[in-house]
Amino acid sequence: MAFAYNAQAFPLLALLFSSMFAIGLANYDFNWGSRTWNKTNFPYTHPPNATHTSNRFIVGGSENWHYGFNYMDWARNNTPFFVNDTLVFKYDPPYATGTEFPHSVYLFPNYWSFIKCDFKKAKRIADPSEGAGEGFEFVLKKMQTYYFACGEHKGIHCKTGNMKFAVMPLKH
Repeated sequence: MAFAYNAQAFPLLALLFSSMFAIGLANYDFNWGSRTWNKTNFPYTHPPNATHTSNRFIVGGSENWHYGFNYMDWARNNTPFFVNDTLVFKYDPPYATGTEFPHSVYLFPNYWSFIKCDFKKAKRIADPSEGAGEGFEFVLKKMQTYYFACGEHKGIHCKTGNMKFAVMPLKH
C-alpha cells in the first residue's frame, strides 16, 4: 500500500496547502506562461478606482509638524495613502516665532533605523527653513513603506517627541 491514511497527516497537509495558497496570492504579479495573475483578477477584490486622484495631506492636520504630537496616530487615522499622494510638512522656521527648536524631515532607509531613531543612514529631505509658508511637499512615488522623522537635536524629537511616522501607499 503506497499511502496509508494517517489522522495526523490530514491537518498537516491542510496547513501546507493553505500556506502555499496564501503565498501564491501574495505574489500578485506572478506570470504563468501567457496568463498573468494579479490582485485585480481575483474575484473577491474590488477593481482599482479609475477616478481616484492624488490627495494632499498636511502632516499633523491643523497641528502641523511639531514636538509632542503623535504622528503615528495621525498616519493611522488618515489611511489609506495612495501612490502619488503628497505629504505636506508645515513647521515654523527657526527663531521665527521665538522658538529655538527647529524641525526638519528625514527619511529612514529601513524599519530598524526608524524604530531606534538612528539617523546614520537616514536622508535629510527638508531642512529647518523649508517648512515655512506652504510647507515642504513630499510625493509618495512608489508602493513601499516610507519612514519619516524629525532629526533635530540629535534625534530627541524622534525619540521622545513622537515626531515620527510611517506610511505605505497603495496602488490606485
